[in-house]
Amino acid sequence: MAQDAEVRRSLVETLYASPASLTIGAVTGAAVGIVISGLSQDATTDAVVITLCIVAALRVITAIFFHRQFVRGAAVASRLWELVYELGAWAYAGLLGLMSFATLVASSNSVMHMLSVSMAAGYAGGISGRNAGRVHIAIGQVCLALLPTATGLWLEGSTGYRVLAVAMVMMVLGLAEISSTTHRIVVQALKGKRDQSVLAEKFERLARYDSLTGLENRMAMQMRLQDIFDNRMSSHDAVAILWMDIDRFKEINDSLGHIVGDQLLRGVARRLIEVVQDRGRVARFGGDEFVIICPDTDRLTAQTIAREILEYLAHGFGIGDHHLQATASIGYAVAPQDGRHMDELMQHADIALYEAKREGRNRAASFSWLFKERFNRIHEIETGLRRAIEGQELRLVFQPIVDLERMHIDACEALLRWEHPILGMIPPSEFIPIAEGMGMIEEITSWVLRNACLAAASWPSDARVAVNISPASLKSAELPGSVIAALLESGLPARRLELEVTESIFLDDSGQANAILLELQRIGLRLALDDFGTGYSSLSYLRSYRFDTLKVDQSFMAGVSANAEDRAIVRAIGALARDLAMDTVAEGIETVDQLEHARDAGFTNVQGYLFSRPVPGDVVTALIAHGALAPIQEPPPLNHSRRRLG
Repeated sequence: MAQDAEVRRSLVETLYASPASLTIGAVTGAAVGIVISGLSQDATTDAVVITLCIVAALRVITAIFFHRQFVRGAAVASRLWELVYELGAWAYAGLLGLMSFATLVASSNSVMHMLSVSMAAGYAGGISGRNAGRVHIAIGQVCLALLPTATGLWLEGSTGYRVLAVAMVMMVLGLAEISSTTHRIVVQALKGKRDQSVLAEKFERLARYDSLTGLENRMAMQMRLQDIFDNRMSSHDAVAILWMDIDRFKEINDSLGHIVGDQLLRGVARRLIEVVQDRGRVARFGGDEFVIICPDTDRLTAQTIAREILEYLAHGFGIGDHHLQATASIGYAVAPQDGRHMDELMQHADIALYEAKREGRNRAASFSWLFKERFNRIHEIETGLRRAIEGQELRLVFQPIVDLERMHIDACEALLRWEHPILGMIPPSEFIPIAEGMGMIEEITSWVLRNACLAAASWPSDARVAVNISPASLKSAELPGSVIAALLESGLPARRLELEVTESIFLDDSGQANAILLELQRIGLRLALDDFGTGYSSLSYLRSYRFDTLKVDQSFMAGVSANAEDRAIVRAIGALARDLAMDTVAEGIETVDQLEHARDAGFTNVQGYLFSRPVPGDVVTALIAHGALAPIQEPPPLNHSRRRLG
């Protein structure tokens, strides 16, 4: 019905489309009428002609007024305007027909007959095409103009006139058919145009709006932001971009299904609109990411909007049988302080979002140029990691683990080092988490295992090599295969390879890490629990896994000389390991006093700068071959960076 009304309005518009043609018809009819009135000297004819001129003038005025209003957008082609035109058209055509009838009946002047009949016939022929948009008006005008004329011709009585009368009647039928056909063609054209317009609007909406949430999409958002920068930004203008994503949305989507995930996205979109209101525009950037553009917004206002969003989302979402406590992270940047170009401002908002997630999620972070420096460094590390293995930039060093009873090297821990060609030496504590995030940790772990085993294969048969395994690697089913491949290639017996893991692996509820640990034990490897006492609080896992070694974190050994609590913890760990028949390693031994405390606590092994700093493979091979390793009286002060792998 709405579409039919639209076509009807378009047809009404065609009636007023050309005021010029209507004016020409009105002036011509009035002029012919005035000539006939002057020749007839008949009061009735004069009255008809005067009325004709008045109606013609009113029609011209009405048409010009509507057309001007319509061009300015102030007029609508309503039913009222159609009725005004319809009454004027029928009145004018009826008066032309009446003038012809009166002239033919009341006068024998052939000139007057010719003028009146020609005017009526010409008008009817022209109007059948002009007003075909409203076919009943066109047919009505033809009938009102020609049927009275045909009647007058028939009443005149002569054969020629009566033949012409019959022709007039046939002309009515022909013009009616022409009007109907023209009307049908016009309607089809308008419907086709309307359908194309609807289709174009549909495609435009699909191109600019997200089908799931109804929000503007990435393209529309970028166009809107570009328009702001192109047309509105000046030195004193401000515009804020808030970039938000839902924390751990993938976990929700994977565990509860895409239907629940989609409903959550719709719910978040509705709440964003409710919070932002007229302060900005919300767009779905893709996946679970949303971008909010807030013109004329300073940093304090952007912070307020971000805080309101986080508070509103904290109310939770009721979706079916589920109540989801979904949180979000938001990064925001404000132009012109944080960027004078669209792409730059968006990148900086994205960097701020990364910082919000890095700081623990469920928070908002404002862009800082320090973030940009860190981001650039991370990007440089990510790029460099992809070529580090092939470019032989990675290398292993080894730190001896000394048997306290015999004072000789019992094992060596393989430590990974990377010297970046631009950034210089990068500690594992920095690049290993990045490798985990990139999905490269398996490849790096495989490289470390292979090269550590190859190095240990040249050592005496009683010397082991220890490799620290990232928790991320323990979630990968590729780890056992990498271990077996390294052992087979190097020929190293499985009992000479010791894998060090941290307590954090027991926080994984998936069971994947647990299954891999059991599989590694079946291979015959030794397992060491690294950084013992700093992570997972439960000791129940010591019953589930037969660890060969407990390594006490260096933080306890650092304070053992001055802190009674540290001494008590160290002694307790030593007694626990002894009762469980496990070897123990005290890490971070730097002084003779620390060494004595480790010995008193019953530790079997020690590791630290008191005996040796991490050294290259050829050096550690020489140390092992030398046999006993005496403490260094003054170990060199070195920076103790935490490591994750190697």
